Amino acid sequence: MTEPLPIDLAHHTGFLVRRTQQVHLAAWAQEVGPRLTNVQFGVLNVLHIRGEASQRELCDDLDLDRSTVAGLVARLEARGLVARVRADADRRRNVVRLTDDGLDVLRGIVSSVARVDAVLTSALTPQERETLQRLLTKILGDDRAGAPGGGSP
Repeated sequence: MTEPLPIDLAHHTGFLVRRTQQVHLAAWAQEVGPRLTNVQFGVLNVLHIRGEASQRELCDDLDLDRSTVAGLVARLEARGLVARVRADADRRRNVVRLTDDGLDVLRGIVSSVARVDAVLTSALTPQERETLQRLLTKILGDDRAGAPGGGSP
């Protein structure tokens, strides 16, 4: 037996998630502009919270693969926003740290990032926002909502 066609896209979660991501990107472009991508913001935010992180820790905190994080760090380093240095505790290990310029950019963008979230969820009540975040976290199987980088845009 075949499934009836067409599928009602208004009730197809994947389609709605993709459209929501498009709305998010449009809000990001409007509120933040070209200063940073939301993933670059995530890297700076995690580094601010942690103080420093290995690229592996950035992968874990941001749920990204190694090559993506390596490219992100390289681009942020080229802009002077992060620095790769030897870890104080283990001189054999490299870590990434936020530079003063990176901290300045992060400070300058935080209110814009908060506006992105407000725009994205403007049709929701505060309780609905909380429910949405809880449900998305549950779908992702992510129990790290309070972990470094968790819950960041």
